Amino acid sequence: MDRDTEVLVVGAGPTGLALGIDLARRGVPALVVERAQALFPGSRGKGIQPRTLEVFDDLGVLDAVRAAGGTYPVGMIWQDGRRAGEHRMFDAVEPSEDAPYNEPWMVPQWRTQQILRARLEELGGEVAFGREVVALTQDGGGVRAELASGETVTARYAVAADGGRSTVRGLLGIGMAGETVDPHPTLVADVRISGLDRDNWHVFPPGEGDGFLAICPLAGTEDFQLVAQFPEGTTPDLSLEGIRKVVAARSHLAPESVTEVRWASDFRPRAALADRFRSGRVFLAGDAAHVHSPAGGQGLNTSVQDAYNLGWKLGAVLRDGADAALLDSYEEERRPVAAEVLGLSTRVHRGETRRGGATRQLGLGYRESPLTRETRTDPGTLRAGDRAPDGAVTGVRLFDAFRGPHWTLLALGDAQAPDLGARIAVVRGPAPGAYGPGLYLVRPDGYVGWAGDTAAGLPEYLDRFGWC
Repeated sequence: MDRDTEVLVVGAGPTGLALGIDLARRGVPALVVERAQALFPGSRGKGIQPRTLEVFDDLGVLDAVRAAGGTYPVGMIWQDGRRAGEHRMFDAVEPSEDAPYNEPWMVPQWRTQQILRARLEELGGEVAFGREVVALTQDGGGVRAELASGETVTARYAVAADGGRSTVRGLLGIGMAGETVDPHPTLVADVRISGLDRDNWHVFPPGEGDGFLAICPLAGTEDFQLVAQFPEGTTPDLSLEGIRKVVAARSHLAPESVTEVRWASDFRPRAALADRFRSGRVFLAGDAAHVHSPAGGQGLNTSVQDAYNLGWKLGAVLRDGADAALLDSYEEERRPVAAEVLGLSTRVHRGETRRGGATRQLGLGYRESPLTRETRTDPGTLRAGDRAPDGAVTGVRLFDAFRGPHWTLLALGDAQAPDLGARIAVVRGPAPGAYGPGLYLVRPDGYVGWAGDTAAGLPEYLDRFGWC
């Protein structure tokens, strides 16, 4: 496979697949390569946060994701083989017009990846399995990747989406600073188990000399995700017999209640952030750029949104004639967000904050971005750089208007929309609840890029993206 493509994406996890989808729908040829022979088989990242549900709505996979999963069950604390009381894992928030997805949605990671791959292939994209990148060179014209098989891929740009132990990050010489969030080894496994209901997330508090045990039914499957913590310095036994011993020692269940181990992993929770998210024509995204504790379900979601941010910018440069300097904004926007979310997930892991509004990621934005322009004399709560809320304008649902790879201009109240050409969708009407009157230019990734009382300066703003 000696191939030429416009974008080489290394890694077929949620990050690489989401990026492949975004590029494919923009007509940008991309090749996703994966060193493994198949998609990741485990449930590790099982929580899809509301902001990512909005992203999946735009990418055309929301219905499949909703059909494949379910809501999180209520936690049930066990003591001495008896139910001791419920534990609410999340602070409840009611859905609203501007934020219709109000709670995390549980889908095992392996199933999310299957859905994303199917969508990528539907759009004409592909994943090449069994392709490991072992060398990478670049110049002013592109990137050349050498594979372990002896094959080569040349591309105008490359994206490292190959996980926390990223080979590409190492080849680029980019450091990754971080800390151990918890020194205790943690076993995570997908198991089949009998004797527990599927209506609760079962939690067995630590006993003398033992760490905690949690067993959560995985929505849309017959499996449970088992999480067990061990004393520092020990190595968890990932075998069926080893997991049976843990379950029998820490719960009221018999060893044979565990009938099958479908996937198991031993990891040490840590938080780490890459020193840079870019080296020349190569970008880091997902776990290659930031590694999170699993607490609070932030890692997969932050990773998918990396891809969502980078995809439209690569499309603008490769398809719309935007200046390549636009790509500098990827690190400028995403690295501060990753740092913020890393701090949040660490605090959740350590019990310093609850899973609530912040973990839903609806409040993350880019007010300080060089791409953000707020020109109104008296802006309200919603400002340029913020996520563009949902709502209805003259019978048009805004998320329906935003859906697709285009920009959208909202002309609300008495604001007059200029003629910007057919490639920018325009919605006119009274301002819905989350908005005030004025003009709001919504980026392809659902953030307000520019806001004004009048259109003064709007064409000049758009010119940098190749849209005017």
